[in-house]
Amino acid sequence: MTLVMGVLNVTPDSFYDGGRWAGPDEAVAHGLAMVAQGADIVDVGGESTRPGAQPVPVREELRRVVGVTRALAQCLGGRARISIDTRKWPVAEAALEAGATIINDISASLWPLAAASGAGWVAMHMRGEPATMMSLARYDDVFAEVRDFLVARAGQAAEAGVEEIWVDPGFGFAKTTAHNLVLLARLPELVAAVGWPVLVGISRKRFTGVLASGREDEPAPVQDRLEGSLAGAVWAMSCGVEVVRVHDVGPTVDAAKLVGAR
Repeated sequence: MTLVMGVLNVTPDSFYDGGRWAGPDEAVAHGLAMVAQGADIVDVGGESTRPGAQPVPVREELRRVVGVTRALAQCLGGRARISIDTRKWPVAEAALEAGATIINDISASLWPLAAASGAGWVAMHMRGEPATMMSLARYDDVFAEVRDFLVARAGQAAEAGVEEIWVDPGFGFAKTTAHNLVLLARLPELVAAVGWPVLVGISRKRFTGVLASGREDEPAPVQDRLEGSLAGAVWAMSCGVEVVRVHDVGPTVDAAKLVGAR
C-alpha cells in the first residue's frame, strides 16, 4: 500500500498554503484533519523551500515547529507518524525529541542524526539552495544524475546505520518542466533502479500548472492545480512509489482507491 504524507506548512510564505496554518492551534487541527482523511504521515515544516525562498533562522524555525510537533504527537497517540521537513540539524533533533520519527531532508545530509536517533530518513535530490537552485537546473542526463546521487546518499546512510531510508527525486528542486517530465515518465525505472523505497512530491508544483495552461511563462495558478496533482500521485502509486507527499489528502486517498493503492 502506498503511504500518503500530508503537508503541514507552519510558515507564512509557502507557495500554496503559506499562512493558512501558521498558528499552532490551526496547524494541529489541520494535521489531525489530514489523518482523519487518511494520511499515514504528517510532514511538519517551518521553512519554505519554494524557488527563491530565503532561509529561516534556526530559532524561528524551532518556534514554528516544535510545539506543533509535540501537540500532534500527543493527540495522535501513534495513529500516524510525524515527519519533520527541515535541513537543519538542531531543528530535526528538537522535532524528534518532540515526537517526530522521520527526517524529511531536502539537503540529503542529516543521515548521521537519523543513525544516532533511530529515525527514518528521506534523502531528496536538490542542487544549491532554494534561493539559487533554479540557476543550477542543468544536466547532461537528469535521470542518471538524480538516480546516482540518491543511490550514493542512501548508501552512505545505510553504512552509517540508518535502517529506514526513502529517496526522493526532488520534483521542482533545481529542475525545469522538461526535467520534471523526464523523471515522471521514467518513475518505474527509477523505482526499479535505486534499490530503496521512493517518495514523490508533485502536489501543486509549478510544472503541473504549466501542463494545465500549456504555457511555460504563465502556469495555471496554484489553486487550479489539483487535477494534475492527483494524476501525478496516482501515476506514482502505479509505478511502485512507496510514499506520496500531498497537500490534498482526502482527494488523493479517494483517487488511490481506484488503482488499488489504498
